[in-house]
Amino acid sequence: MGAMSKIISIANQKGGVGKTTTAINLSASIALSGKKVLLIDVDPQGNASSGLGIAEDAKGVYELMMGEASVEEVTCSTEIETLKIIPSRVDLTGAEIELVTRESRETVLKRVLDNLDEYEFVVIDCPPSLGLLTLNALAVSNSVLIPMQCEYYALQGLSHLLKTLKLVKKSINQDLKVEGILLTMFDSRTLLATQVKEQVQKYFSDFLLKSVIPRNVRLSEAPSHGKPIMLYAGRSRGADSYVELAKEIISRSKAETKTSLTGSAA
Repeated sequence: MGAMSKIISIANQKGGVGKTTTAINLSASIALSGKKVLLIDVDPQGNASSGLGIAEDAKGVYELMMGEASVEEVTCSTEIETLKIIPSRVDLTGAEIELVTRESRETVLKRVLDNLDEYEFVVIDCPPSLGLLTLNALAVSNSVLIPMQCEYYALQGLSHLLKTLKLVKKSINQDLKVEGILLTMFDSRTLLATQVKEQVQKYFSDFLLKSVIPRNVRLSEAPSHGKPIMLYAGRSRGADSYVELAKEIISRSKAETKTSLTGSAA
């Protein structure tokens, strides 16, 4: 009986909201709980790849999407035995342009990502835009996790993103769900952060995750050491918050499996 992997894209069209930090540390936390995880770096900046200590010249998503390499050939090991990564590098920017002329260009990634059944979770780090690479990630995903920094324009960006996700659901991937909105770089001492959190609770309460990621120096230092926070500073507030998030995501996934098994077949 082949269990299906759960594929989660981490997306927000706005940069600097803790997207890659979340991709790396959520993947690492789930993997450290003993589950097999694959992280796919679809951001040409390749920060998730360097943040896990992967060499810049490694083959990765570009070769995979262009049909020049198989999933096995581009999958790299990390310091955590249960965590693998398909890395990215700058030439992926070219893929976005090359994709424009391809047939069914939104589903190229979906078609090449065969055989992921050995992983319980697949996490995709999207670029900070809603271009073709992000659409390819959303086309193959079960759900989207939206990291959001509590700042003045965040809510506008959020409603724009949710509208886009509705369109994607309608046209490309009927099964796409919102995994949740994750508040990142949260500083409870500022009034603005607290106000934005209250607004999100008011308007998007169905989506708001319980876990909140604090502003934490250790979290911002970890990537330059090529390590996830658990291996760099396992006793920091940053590490604790991602362990909590991993637990929340795993238990949500279990609940879904239960409901899909008990739900009557339509």
